[in-house]
Amino acid sequence: MTDTTSEYGPARNESAQNRAMAETLVHYDSAPERFWQCTRDHDVSQNIAALLDAIDGRAPLAILDLGCGPGRDLKRFTELGHAPIGLEGAGQFANMARAHAGCEVWQQNFIALDLPPARFDGVFANASLFHVPSAALPRVLSDLRATLKPDGVLFSSNPRGKNEEGMNHGRYCCFHDFQSWHAFLTAAGFVEIDHYYRPAGLPREQQRWLASLWRKVG
Repeated sequence: MTDTTSEYGPARNESAQNRAMAETLVHYDSAPERFWQCTRDHDVSQNIAALLDAIDGRAPLAILDLGCGPGRDLKRFTELGHAPIGLEGAGQFANMARAHAGCEVWQQNFIALDLPPARFDGVFANASLFHVPSAALPRVLSDLRATLKPDGVLFSSNPRGKNEEGMNHGRYCCFHDFQSWHAFLTAAGFVEIDHYYRPAGLPREQQRWLASLWRKVG
């Protein structure tokens, strides 16, 4: 990320949150093929392996791919012998994911989730939760915790910053630092397993992504 200038400020109330998410989904639905061509070859094998290694269990594991986009990682989880379900807010992406991965995909807004209780061994939130306004994040994390089985694992990868948030080039974005992200997750009933920065092998100031793993407790 090189420009975190907000077009308007934090979405603190329900009306602002709904508007922020609606505009973000319109942005993604406006050019789905371009997004797919730009992201289909991204290597997130480190993140997929981190989630699977943290889960106590054998394939097939039930994985919720939160913000599955056009289905790149859904397909990979299937190839590895697991049973993923996608969740996507943008209708164009949801259709593309079903076609590409051959998986079930639920079309839901991140701030209005309707998830079955204790259904998943893991939640894979790769480049997705940073779109959730921080005022809505406790509720969203509570929903994700509830859909995990006991000792289930949540993986997240977000672009990091100094806790700025707002509209950014047509999308709502939150750029949490680790301390802020840790506070949100622990308050929601998760305990940290591990965290790391990406891309690997670069100086920290060039590692713009914060990846973290969390276990459901209680």
